[in-house]
Amino acid sequence: MKIKLPKPFQDDGETLNVIIETPRDCRNKYKFNHELGLFELSGVLPAGASFPYDFGFVPRTIAADGDPLDVLVLMDEPAFTGCLIPSRIVGVMEAKQTEDGKTFRNDRLVAAAKDAHNYRDLKSLKDMNKNLLEELAHFFKSYNEMRRKQFEILSLASGAEAHRLVERAIKKAAE
Repeated sequence: MKIKLPKPFQDDGETLNVIIETPRDCRNKYKFNHELGLFELSGVLPAGASFPYDFGFVPRTIAADGDPLDVLVLMDEPAFTGCLIPSRIVGVMEAKQTEDGKTFRNDRLVAAAKDAHNYRDLKSLKDMNKNLLEELAHFFKSYNEMRRKQFEILSLASGAEAHRLVERAIKKAAE
């Protein structure tokens, strides 16, 4: 069965399509298997740990790590695995990851659900609570450590830089 994924952006060219893999507050980590056209369990977080927000990917993109671009989606309530969330890009946590002696970029886009009430006014990572950004960075670092990987946030970048990252990932997927 071949699944046709939506375009990375909606017709307005600004609204990002994000497919949720792992919902907020979930211990199970799911990953979309493109060959099978379904979601599969790719890990379980230890007791007391869960995803702080919905986590997914931008369809029809390939990031530097060879997977679709990762996105953390801020919204009022958790979605569900496979849900398409129209989102507004807020910025990007530029990061590097080391696994099996190889280091590569593994950035995390941050977006707000287009229809979210609590994040309606959020336009930039600069608008976010500094403590929340530190907690998100800590989550990604500890999550990767549990999987025997090193993860380091290099910088926080603007929505414009995040858009450029998406455009590069779209071109790479089209190759």
